Amino acid sequence: MSDHSGKGRVLAFVIMVATLVLVAMGTLWPGETAIAMENFSPRLLPVVPSAQGAVDNLLQEIGRRDWQAAYSGLANKAEFTESDLIRDLMGDHGGLRTYATLAGYDARPVHASAEEAQFRAILRWSTVLGTFQDQRDLKVVRGDEGWQVVWPIVKERPVPPQVIPVNYLRWDVIYRGAGDDWGAQDVDAPHVRIVDMHPVDHLGEGTTVLGELLNDDAVPAYVTVKATLLGKDGSSLATEDAFDKMSHVLLPKQVTPFRIDFQNVSLSHVDSIRMEPISNLVAASADPVVAIQDQQLHPSPESSLTGQLVNQSGQTVNIAHVLATFYDSGGQIVWVSDGYADRALMPQSPVPFSVPVPSDLSSKIANYRVITSTYSTSRLQ
Repeated sequence: MSDHSGKGRVLAFVIMVATLVLVAMGTLWPGETAIAMENFSPRLLPVVPSAQGAVDNLLQEIGRRDWQAAYSGLANKAEFTESDLIRDLMGDHGGLRTYATLAGYDARPVHASAEEAQFRAILRWSTVLGTFQDQRDLKVVRGDEGWQVVWPIVKERPVPPQVIPVNYLRWDVIYRGAGDDWGAQDVDAPHVRIVDMHPVDHLGEGTTVLGELLNDDAVPAYVTVKATLLGKDGSSLATEDAFDKMSHVLLPKQVTPFRIDFQNVSLSHVDSIRMEPISNLVAASADPVVAIQDQQLHPSPESSLTGQLVNQSGQTVNIAHVLATFYDSGGQIVWVSDGYADRALMPQSPVPFSVPVPSDLSSKIANYRVITSTYSTSRLQ
């Protein structure tokens, strides 16, 4: 027992001496001790050790929609609010961005030094209507709390109070009711016809049917086009429709392009094509009018057609669908491409758009035509 008691008294003495030494150090050198202890204490905001890490953290927080964390970690958050950041990334007024999710990103350094770095980030957004990309040039600075991103905020220009006169055509439809004594009489379906059609074998990936459809009637029509590929023995190889590669609501005398893709059928196996245009009478109006401005065709390697959409009406256009038809020097269609504006179209506020062009076809394009289809939730209420 005496041996254990002696060891206990020695241990107690050592602990007491160590405590006295630490107290003395804290009294004589408080600054150095505080710094040494701070290195082992948890921080309210963790230090980001690299510029790449700061960019990755921010984009992952955006992908999780952790807006509070994303906003609080920005170097320039004093310049705008958290709500501004959300509107910048997710849009407003029920646009395509509002329903998008961040599917992935690619962030690469452009320039870097000991205190500052520049990154080019490509954000890939996914929606029910497809995908779109958002390019952001990010500045990253090094401060007391490590590396932080300077977010390039893009604020939408507010629409000033104003009166916009409207003068547009409108068609309403009255159908035969169950109690009406009209026999079998009803309003006929609009007359539509295909004014151009030809198949192409694009890059050996299958058969694509390109063409244009005309509403040849005096009333609006809801249209679609089906195509059936027939083999050399007369059998049906495949049937597809244009789906979103056309404008489905046509006013009188309007033309829409269409593109029908057959992924797994080689054009060499096709003997003929059976086309089936389908139309139904639909109520419609010529409003809203969307102007297409500043159109520019960009060559390879990243071929595209860009421009701006301007909503000339007084109502909000939630989603705008852009369709582009490309022609060669002989006037034949070489491709049909489409895209969606990722933001809602506010009155008189330009919104950019971009539609892709296959690089192998860009040299054949001599002319093009662009139309839009619009979708407004106010029309559904």
